[in-house]
Amino acid sequence: MGRDAARRLLRRLKKLSPFERRRLIARLPRAALRAIREEWWWHAHGGQCAPPGAWRVWLIMAGRGFGKTRAGAEWVWARAREHPGARIALVAASLDEVARVMVEGESGLLACARSDERPVWRPSKSEFLFPSGATAQAYSGAHPAMLRGPQHHFAWCDELAKWARPAEAWANLRLGLRLGSKPRALVTTTPAPGAALKRIAAAADTATTRGRTQDNPHLPEDFVTAMIADYGGTRLGRQELDGVLFDDVDNALWEREMIERLRTGPRLAGEMRRVVIGVDPPASAGGTCGIVACGLDADGRAWVLGDHSVAGASPNGWARKVAAAAEIWRADRIVAEKNNGGDMVGSTLASVAAELPVKLVSASRGKSARAEPIVARFEAGQAGFAGCFPELEDELCGMTVDGYRGPGDSPDRADAMVWAMTELFAPRAEPRIRRL
Repeated sequence: MGRDAARRLLRRLKKLSPFERRRLIARLPRAALRAIREEWWWHAHGGQCAPPGAWRVWLIMAGRGFGKTRAGAEWVWARAREHPGARIALVAASLDEVARVMVEGESGLLACARSDERPVWRPSKSEFLFPSGATAQAYSGAHPAMLRGPQHHFAWCDELAKWARPAEAWANLRLGLRLGSKPRALVTTTPAPGAALKRIAAAADTATTRGRTQDNPHLPEDFVTAMIADYGGTRLGRQELDGVLFDDVDNALWEREMIERLRTGPRLAGEMRRVVIGVDPPASAGGTCGIVACGLDADGRAWVLGDHSVAGASPNGWARKVAAAAEIWRADRIVAEKNNGGDMVGSTLASVAAELPVKLVSASRGKSARAEPIVARFEAGQAGFAGCFPELEDELCGMTVDGYRGPGDSPDRADAMVWAMTELFAPRAEPRIRRL
């Protein structure tokens, strides 16, 4: 069966009911079935399909197992079929990785060849020959000089985040990407902090596809479950499974490495002798109300226990969320900032949590200044995280001595945590015996 016929058949199959589809497929000859299987668009998931538009760089920045390699190999094959004689660059962290992953891997170029295609891979020359006459040349991101001079129509760059010299290699590749009317590059990578990748992601001519490990429906369910159980919510998990590119902020009060070092499981935090709910009410309707539970264990170490923050809730709505958090953690006090709302904050909380004392505090100093003593507690190992709190951690890592530079307009969750921690570490008045 020819390719055009296979595509027409696939379009017909998509219009049929599941029963009619199975019945028709059962009557198809082997050649037709093989042609259908080899049509990539039929079973690719959304993140593996090239986006529309006049982009010059397509960046697939996604978690492990998302299907980035298969998407890259299929994209290169499509370019080679459409453009006989095209010259294509294959760039990885090393020539060995080009061969092992991009060409010879289970989702590489050789595996993606159709049954009637006979490509030739010449490892000694680092050269891949397509049946159309197109050629692909392998390059190493550790040796930018290899890319100085050669010209290409297209390029596939794999795992750019781990290249030894990404900025220089990328610059030389782009300067040589000038053949044909629409030279384009595909970058497939799991993110990692680095200036080169951030510049590519921020460029005006880049179209970015993001994705998570669990977005690939073809992965074994037990693998996905195990990875989420082991790494879900951690920095490593958010980077390697969710495809998050962290933007480490200069002079941040909290660093992600410190957070990871001070993290433990919720059950390992032990029994709390005190629990406080910190509240940072929203400054405007529709804003986020920071609600964070923190506890003090028997050894005097403070823990972040839960982030119950809520966005877009009415005053009564977020107050009920505070009351629910207090009940979950058996809190003995609520500490709420009154700058945004004044006495209304206290009366709103009292209406839903009358049995708990509510302490209203005023922010006389900036958020960063209030946070610095609490940062010192974390740095000294006197405070930690009993679990994973991605949104709170993003805000903490955006707080600097010069102000807030994290996600959103204000670190509501971080501020709520600081209020709760400040209360836990405040000296408590003890009863005294007076001599007569």
